Amino acid sequence: MLIAALSANSSAHSQTNESTLGVVLYNQLKLDLAIPELKKEADLGNVNSQYYFAEALRKRSRYMTAEAQQWYETAANNGSIFAMIQLGRQNDDLCRKMTNCPASKKSSADWLIQARKMASSTDTPESLYLMYEITSDRTWLEKSANAGYALAQYWMAVGDRQGEGFFLIPGKRDEAISKWLKAASEGGNPKAMMEYIEILYKKGDLEGVRHWLQAAAETGDQKAISSYGSYIAHAPDQVGYPLDLVKGYALISLLKELDGGGAIQDFVQDTLEEIGSKMTPEQLENSKAVAEEWKTTHPPLSFFPEKLGR
Repeated sequence: MLIAALSANSSAHSQTNESTLGVVLYNQLKLDLAIPELKKEADLGNVNSQYYFAEALRKRSRYMTAEAQQWYETAANNGSIFAMIQLGRQNDDLCRKMTNCPASKKSSADWLIQARKMASSTDTPESLYLMYEITSDRTWLEKSANAGYALAQYWMAVGDRQGEGFFLIPGKRDEAISKWLKAASEGGNPKAMMEYIEILYKKGDLEGVRHWLQAAAETGDQKAISSYGSYIAHAPDQVGYPLDLVKGYALISLLKELDGGGAIQDFVQDTLEEIGSKMTPEQLENSKAVAEEWKTTHPPLSFFPEKLGR
């Protein structure tokens, strides 16, 4: 196939309550554009933007710089458990190998103790997941998954696929992977949806494929939108959607704004040419309104990078 502060349960620490412009640009992998926006938001006291600003600085340099650490600490001191966890991982950062990690008033162990205290102060599915991130103990991940946290369910599936867990009966591992991906999909996790689609496709369940691909596209996932837009325009007709050239062209055209945020522009150009060659000038004009309507009624395009990135 072509388909290549603690919050409530969400898809993947998703964009639902975090979508400042800076965070949207960060999730589109546009670091050069995201950094100045995140800096403005961080200076205004937005704790989530303070965290993402630190993440963007660290990712741009590929190691913990003094400025990145300063903003992690600012976010952590303002209550961001994500910042506490990242500060607690500094011993694994490239700066350690380069022997140039910034000085800190707190040790990595101290930050993890603070994060653990904060996570254990509540008993939510997300807090259970964060305990897993803090301790690397899969027991916490399974507790979170069983409590319904979609991100934990997704990572349970990934772990089972990589050989974690213990299964005596042949086929039970595959059943577990499918179970967790289905649960995570139902919880709104777009990465789980895309992987669950692969299982359904191999089983010949095209109705399920069509349902979950549309659902994934509606989260803003760029990979899902590229596949959904192509398939509804029959470029190619691979899963049996009714032909809709206008909507297909509109969705693929949305991906133009990811230029610089992923190696997809050749695909976008080629696919638009293929679909456009079958359309009338009126259909091409109508696709602009369809694209605009989609943008106003759906979340922003996103690559959905992990919030607690390594």
